[in-house]
Amino acid sequence: MLETSARLLRLLSLLQSRRDWTGAELAGRLRVGLRTVRRDVERLRELGYPVDATPGVAGGYRLGVGAALPPLLLDDEEAVAVAISLRTAATGSVAGLGEDALRALAKMQQLLPSRLRHRVGAFQDATVALTGAAAPEVNADLLTAVAAACRDHRRLRLRYRGRDGVSEREVEPHRLVHTPRRWYLLAWDVGKDGWRTFRVDRVEGPLGLPGARFTPRPLPEQDAAAYVSRSITSAPYRYQARVLFHAPLEAVAPRTSPGAGRLEALDERTCLFLAGSNSLDELAVHVAVKGFDFEVLDPPELVPHLREIAARMERAAGHTERHAR
Repeated sequence: MLETSARLLRLLSLLQSRRDWTGAELAGRLRVGLRTVRRDVERLRELGYPVDATPGVAGGYRLGVGAALPPLLLDDEEAVAVAISLRTAATGSVAGLGEDALRALAKMQQLLPSRLRHRVGAFQDATVALTGAAAPEVNADLLTAVAAACRDHRRLRLRYRGRDGVSEREVEPHRLVHTPRRWYLLAWDVGKDGWRTFRVDRVEGPLGLPGARFTPRPLPEQDAAAYVSRSITSAPYRYQARVLFHAPLEAVAPRTSPGAGRLEALDERTCLFLAGSNSLDELAVHVAVKGFDFEVLDPPELVPHLREIAARMERAAGHTERHAR
Protein backbone atom coordinates (compact mmCIF):
# COMPACT_ATOMS: atom_id res chain seq x y z
CA MET A 1 0.00 0.00 0.00
CA LEU A 2 2.85 2.35 0.85
CA GLU A 3 4.48 1.62 -2.50
CA THR A 4 1.25 2.43 -4.34
CA SER A 5 0.76 5.68 -2.42
CA ALA A 6 4.32 6.78 -3.05
CA ARG A 7 3.89 6.00 -6.75
CA LEU A 8 0.67 8.04 -6.90
CA LEU A 9 2.47 11.04 -5.41
CA ARG A 10 5.28 10.59 -7.92
CA LEU A 11 2.76 10.38 -10.78
CA LEU A 12 1.01 13.54 -9.57
CA SER A 13 4.35 15.34 -9.37
CA LEU A 14 5.19 14.34 -12.94
CA LEU A 15 1.82 15.50 -14.26
CA GLN A 16 2.31 18.87 -12.54
CA SER A 17 5.82 19.35 -13.93
CA ARG A 18 4.88 19.21 -17.63
CA ARG A 19 1.75 19.75 -19.66
CA ASP A 20 1.64 16.52 -21.71
CA TRP A 21 2.96 13.01 -21.07
CA THR A 22 2.64 9.85 -23.12
CA GLY A 23 1.76 6.66 -21.29
CA ALA A 24 5.13 5.19 -22.22
CA GLU A 25 6.99 8.16 -20.74
CA LEU A 26 5.10 7.90 -17.45
CA ALA A 27 5.64 4.14 -17.33
CA GLY A 28 9.36 4.66 -17.86
CA ARG A 29 9.64 7.27 -15.13
CA LEU A 30 7.64 5.19 -12.66
CA ARG A 31 9.27 1.90 -13.73
CA VAL A 32 5.92 0.17 -14.14
CA GLY A 33 3.81 -1.12 -17.03
CA LEU A 34 1.23 0.81 -19.01
CA ARG A 35 -1.61 -1.07 -17.28
CA THR A 36 -0.35 0.15 -13.88
CA VAL A 37 -0.18 3.72 -15.20
CA ARG A 38 -3.82 3.50 -16.32
CA ARG A 39 -4.88 2.14 -12.91
CA ASP A 40 -2.95 4.89 -11.09
CA VAL A 41 -4.56 7.55 -13.28
CA GLU A 42 -7.98 6.18 -12.35
CA ARG A 43 -7.03 6.34 -8.66
CA LEU A 44 -6.06 10.01 -9.05
CA ARG A 45 -9.42 10.70 -10.69
CA GLU A 46 -11.20 9.00 -7.79
CA LEU A 47 -9.32 11.35 -5.45
CA GLY A 48 -10.62 14.34 -7.39
CA TYR A 49 -7.70 15.12 -9.69
CA PRO A 50 -8.91 15.87 -13.25
CA VAL A 51 -6.56 13.85 -15.45
CA ASP A 52 -7.41 14.11 -19.15
CA ALA A 53 -6.48 11.25 -21.47
CA THR A 54 -6.07 11.17 -25.24
CA PRO A 55 -6.47 7.68 -26.81
CA GLY A 56 -4.36 6.25 -29.61
CA VAL A 57 -0.70 5.64 -30.32
CA ALA A 58 0.17 9.36 -29.99
CA GLY A 59 -2.16 9.82 -27.03
CA GLY A 60 -1.21 10.61 -23.49
CA TYR A 61 -2.18 12.23 -20.20
CA ARG A 62 -2.57 15.79 -19.02
CA LEU A 63 -3.55 17.26 -15.65
CA GLY A 64 -6.75 19.17 -16.33
CA VAL A 65 -8.40 22.12 -14.61
CA GLY A 66 -10.52 21.23 -11.59
CA ALA A 67 -12.87 23.09 -9.30
CA ALA A 68 -10.22 23.40 -6.57
CA LEU A 69 -6.47 23.92 -6.52
CA PRO A 70 -4.78 20.55 -5.93
CA PRO A 71 -1.74 20.27 -3.64
CA LEU A 72 1.48 21.13 -5.44
CA LEU A 73 4.39 18.72 -5.11
CA LEU A 74 7.75 20.49 -5.15
CA ASP A 75 11.28 19.19 -4.86
CA ASP A 76 13.77 20.91 -2.53
CA GLU A 77 15.12 23.39 -5.06
CA GLU A 78 11.64 24.29 -6.33
CA ALA A 79 10.38 24.86 -2.78
CA VAL A 80 13.28 27.19 -1.93
CA ALA A 81 12.84 29.07 -5.22
CA VAL A 82 9.11 29.59 -4.58
CA ALA A 83 9.71 30.77 -1.00
CA ILE A 84 12.38 33.28 -2.05
CA SER A 85 10.20 34.49 -4.94
CA LEU A 86 7.27 35.05 -2.56
CA ARG A 87 9.51 37.06 -0.26
CA THR A 88 10.69 39.17 -3.18
CA ALA A 89 7.13 39.65 -4.47
CA ALA A 90 6.13 41.08 -1.09
CA THR A 91 8.20 44.19 -1.90
CA GLY A 92 7.16 44.45 -5.57
CA SER A 93 5.17 47.01 -7.53
CA VAL A 94 1.89 45.11 -7.90
CA ALA A 95 -0.74 46.56 -5.55
CA GLY A 96 -2.10 44.09 -3.00
CA LEU A 97 0.35 41.37 -3.98
CA GLY A 98 2.63 41.98 -1.00
CA GLU A 99 0.06 40.90 1.60
CA ASP A 100 -1.00 37.87 -0.45
CA ALA A 101 2.63 36.86 -0.98
CA LEU A 102 3.38 37.12 2.75
CA ARG A 103 0.32 34.98 3.63
CA ALA A 104 1.37 32.33 1.11
CA LEU A 105 4.95 32.45 2.42
CA ALA A 106 3.75 31.99 6.02
CA LYS A 107 1.78 28.88 5.00
CA MET A 108 4.71 27.51 3.06
CA GLN A 109 7.22 28.05 5.87
CA GLN A 110 5.07 25.96 8.20
CA LEU A 111 5.39 23.01 5.82
CA LEU A 112 9.04 23.32 4.91
CA PRO A 113 11.43 20.74 6.40
CA SER A 114 13.93 22.30 8.81
CA ARG A 115 16.82 21.96 6.33
CA LEU A 116 14.92 24.06 3.76
CA ARG A 117 13.53 26.47 6.35
CA HIS A 118 17.11 27.29 7.38
CA ARG A 119 18.07 28.04 3.77
CA VAL A 120 15.12 30.38 3.26
CA GLY A 121 15.70 31.97 6.67
CA ALA A 122 19.35 32.62 5.83
CA PHE A 123 18.26 34.45 2.67
CA GLN A 124 15.77 36.58 4.59
CA ASP A 125 18.25 37.42 7.35
CA ALA A 126 20.97 38.38 4.89
CA THR A 127 18.91 40.65 2.63
CA VAL A 128 17.50 44.14 3.13
CA ALA A 129 15.29 45.97 0.65
CA LEU A 130 16.86 49.22 -0.59
CA THR A 131 13.97 51.64 -0.85
CA GLY A 132 14.11 54.64 -3.10
CA ALA A 133 11.51 56.60 -5.00
CA ALA A 134 8.25 54.69 -4.80
CA ALA A 135 7.43 52.80 -7.97
CA PRO A 136 3.90 53.30 -9.32
CA GLU A 137 1.70 50.45 -8.16
CA VAL A 138 -0.35 48.34 -10.56
CA ASN A 139 -3.63 46.75 -9.53
CA ALA A 140 -3.19 42.97 -9.49
CA ASP A 141 -6.69 42.27 -10.86
CA LEU A 142 -6.11 44.72 -13.70
CA LEU A 143 -2.76 43.13 -14.53
CA THR A 144 -4.32 39.66 -14.52
CA ALA A 145 -7.17 40.78 -16.79
CA VAL A 146 -4.73 42.32 -19.28
CA ALA A 147 -2.60 39.16 -19.26
CA ALA A 148 -5.68 37.01 -19.93
CA ALA A 149 -6.65 39.23 -22.87
CA CYS A 150 -3.12 38.86 -24.29
CA ARG A 151 -3.37 35.09 -23.94
CA ASP A 152 -6.87 34.79 -25.41
CA HIS A 153 -6.39 37.42 -28.18
CA ARG A 154 -9.34 39.53 -27.00
CA ARG A 155 -9.71 43.23 -27.66
CA LEU A 156 -9.76 45.60 -24.68
CA ARG A 157 -11.24 49.06 -24.20
CA LEU A 158 -8.98 51.13 -21.96
CA ARG A 159 -9.36 54.44 -20.15
CA TYR A 160 -5.80 55.68 -20.39
CA ARG A 161 -4.20 58.68 -18.67
CA GLY A 162 -1.72 59.99 -21.22
CA ARG A 163 0.09 63.31 -21.54
CA ASP A 164 -3.05 64.90 -23.02
CA GLY A 165 -5.45 63.65 -20.36
CA VAL A 166 -7.71 60.59 -20.18
CA SER A 167 -8.77 59.00 -23.45
CA GLU A 168 -10.70 55.90 -24.53
CA ARG A 169 -8.50 53.44 -26.42
CA GLU A 170 -9.52 50.21 -28.10
CA VAL A 171 -6.53 47.90 -28.35
CA GLU A 172 -5.46 44.43 -29.38
CA PRO A 173 -3.14 43.43 -26.48
CA HIS A 174 0.01 41.57 -27.44
CA ARG A 175 2.49 41.32 -24.53
CA LEU A 176 3.10 42.59 -20.99
CA VAL A 177 6.68 43.79 -20.52
CA HIS A 178 8.09 44.94 -17.20
CA THR A 179 11.17 46.66 -15.84
CA PRO A 180 12.07 46.58 -12.12
CA ARG A 181 9.85 49.66 -11.64
CA ARG A 182 7.04 49.60 -14.21
CA TRP A 183 4.71 47.38 -16.23
CA TYR A 184 4.01 48.11 -19.90
CA LEU A 185 1.42 46.78 -22.34
CA LEU A 186 2.47 46.40 -25.97
CA ALA A 187 -0.69 46.53 -28.07
CA TRP A 188 -2.10 47.46 -31.46
CA ASP A 189 -4.10 50.67 -31.05
CA VAL A 190 -7.17 50.26 -33.28
CA GLY A 191 -7.99 53.98 -33.33
CA LYS A 192 -4.38 55.07 -34.03
CA ASP A 193 -3.87 52.18 -36.49
CA GLY A 194 -0.44 51.36 -35.10
CA TRP A 195 1.58 49.75 -32.34
CA ARG A 196 1.63 51.59 -29.01
CA THR A 197 3.19 51.06 -25.57
CA PHE A 198 0.97 51.78 -22.56
CA ARG A 199 2.05 52.14 -18.94
CA VAL A 200 -0.26 49.79 -17.05
CA ASP A 201 -0.30 52.01 -13.95
CA ARG A 202 -1.95 54.69 -16.11
CA VAL A 203 -4.82 52.41 -17.15
CA GLU A 204 -7.92 53.24 -15.12
CA GLY A 205 -9.71 50.12 -13.94
CA PRO A 206 -11.72 48.13 -13.68
CA LEU A 207 -11.69 46.89 -17.25
CA GLY A 208 -14.91 46.02 -19.01
CA LEU A 209 -15.63 42.62 -20.42
CA PRO A 210 -13.12 41.40 -23.03
CA GLY A 211 -14.14 42.27 -26.57
CA ALA A 212 -14.08 40.35 -29.81
CA ARG A 213 -11.32 37.92 -30.66
CA PHE A 214 -8.65 39.13 -33.06
CA THR A 215 -5.96 37.55 -35.17
CA PRO A 216 -2.54 38.58 -33.77
CA ARG A 217 -0.62 40.95 -36.04
CA PRO A 218 3.08 40.46 -36.73
CA LEU A 219 5.29 42.71 -34.63
CA PRO A 220 7.59 45.19 -36.42
CA GLU A 221 10.43 43.17 -34.88
CA GLN A 222 10.65 39.76 -33.22
CA ASP A 223 11.68 40.89 -29.74
CA ALA A 224 8.77 42.54 -27.88
CA ALA A 225 11.08 43.58 -25.04
CA ALA A 226 13.45 45.37 -27.43
CA TYR A 227 10.52 47.16 -29.08
CA VAL A 228 9.19 48.38 -25.73
CA SER A 229 12.68 49.39 -24.62
CA ARG A 230 13.08 51.60 -27.67
CA SER A 231 9.60 53.01 -27.18
CA ILE A 232 10.09 54.04 -23.56
CA THR A 233 13.71 55.24 -23.81
CA SER A 234 13.54 57.33 -26.98
CA ALA A 235 10.14 57.99 -28.50
CA PRO A 236 8.54 60.19 -25.77
CA TYR A 237 11.48 62.62 -25.47
CA ARG A 238 12.53 65.86 -27.14
CA TYR A 239 16.13 64.83 -27.76
CA GLN A 240 17.16 61.52 -29.35
CA ALA A 241 20.79 60.59 -28.71
CA ARG A 242 23.00 58.23 -30.72
CA VAL A 243 26.35 57.63 -29.04
CA LEU A 244 29.18 55.41 -30.25
CA PHE A 245 31.02 53.71 -27.38
CA HIS A 246 34.55 52.47 -28.03
CA ALA A 247 33.91 49.35 -25.98
CA PRO A 248 32.17 46.03 -26.64
CA LEU A 249 28.49 45.70 -25.83
CA GLU A 250 29.28 43.09 -23.15
CA ALA A 251 31.29 45.70 -21.23
CA VAL A 252 28.77 48.54 -21.52
CA ALA A 253 25.59 46.52 -20.92
CA PRO A 254 26.12 46.01 -17.14
CA ARG A 255 26.17 49.81 -16.77
CA THR A 256 22.93 50.41 -18.70
CA SER A 257 19.41 49.51 -17.64
CA PRO A 258 16.71 48.61 -20.21
CA GLY A 259 14.70 51.65 -19.10
CA ALA A 260 17.59 54.09 -19.65
CA GLY A 261 18.60 53.29 -23.20
CA ARG A 262 19.16 50.64 -25.84
CA LEU A 263 22.46 49.10 -26.92
CA GLU A 264 23.32 47.65 -30.32
CA ALA A 265 26.57 45.84 -31.05
CA LEU A 266 28.42 47.19 -34.10
CA ASP A 267 31.46 44.94 -33.94
CA GLU A 268 33.65 43.27 -31.31
CA ARG A 269 35.08 46.59 -30.10
CA THR A 270 32.24 49.13 -30.40
CA CYS A 271 28.54 49.47 -29.72
CA LEU A 272 25.81 52.03 -30.32
CA PHE A 273 23.81 53.55 -27.47
CA LEU A 274 20.38 55.05 -28.21
CA ALA A 275 18.50 57.03 -25.58
CA GLY A 276 16.13 59.93 -25.21
CA SER A 277 15.71 62.77 -22.73
CA ASN A 278 14.14 66.20 -22.40
CA SER A 279 17.44 67.51 -20.99
CA LEU A 280 20.74 67.64 -22.84
CA ASP A 281 22.58 67.98 -19.51
CA GLU A 282 21.04 64.70 -18.32
CA LEU A 283 22.09 62.98 -21.53
CA ALA A 284 25.61 64.36 -21.26
CA VAL A 285 26.07 63.16 -17.68
CA HIS A 286 24.47 59.79 -18.44
CA VAL A 287 26.91 58.89 -21.21
CA ALA A 288 29.94 60.48 -19.53
CA VAL A 289 29.74 58.46 -16.33
CA LYS A 290 29.69 55.05 -18.03
CA GLY A 291 33.48 55.00 -18.01
CA PHE A 292 34.21 54.42 -21.71
CA ASP A 293 35.48 56.61 -24.54
CA PHE A 294 32.66 57.65 -26.85
CA GLU A 295 31.62 59.83 -29.78
CA VAL A 296 28.36 61.74 -30.12
CA LEU A 297 26.64 60.99 -33.42
CA ASP A 298 23.37 62.77 -32.60
CA PRO A 299 22.23 65.32 -31.64
CA PRO A 300 24.99 67.88 -32.38
CA GLU A 301 23.61 70.14 -29.62
CA LEU A 302 24.85 67.62 -27.07
CA VAL A 303 28.53 68.40 -27.75
CA PRO A 304 28.56 71.92 -26.19
CA HIS A 305 26.92 70.51 -23.07
CA LEU A 306 29.66 67.89 -22.81
CA ARG A 307 32.33 70.63 -23.13
CA GLU A 308 30.68 72.69 -20.39
CA ILE A 309 30.41 69.69 -18.05
CA ALA A 310 34.05 68.74 -18.77
CA ALA A 311 35.19 72.31 -18.01
CA ARG A 312 33.15 72.35 -14.79
CA MET A 313 34.73 69.06 -13.71
CA GLU A 314 38.20 70.40 -14.52
CA ARG A 315 37.57 73.52 -12.43
CA ALA A 316 36.27 71.40 -9.54
CA ALA A 317 39.37 69.18 -9.68
CA GLY A 318 41.62 72.26 -9.67
CA HIS A 319 39.87 73.76 -6.64
CA THR A 320 40.14 70.46 -4.80
CA GLU A 321 43.89 70.18 -5.49
CA ARG A 322 44.55 73.74 -4.23
CA HIS A 323 42.64 73.11 -0.99
CA ALA A 324 44.50 69.83 -0.46
CA ARG A 325 47.93 71.55 -0.49
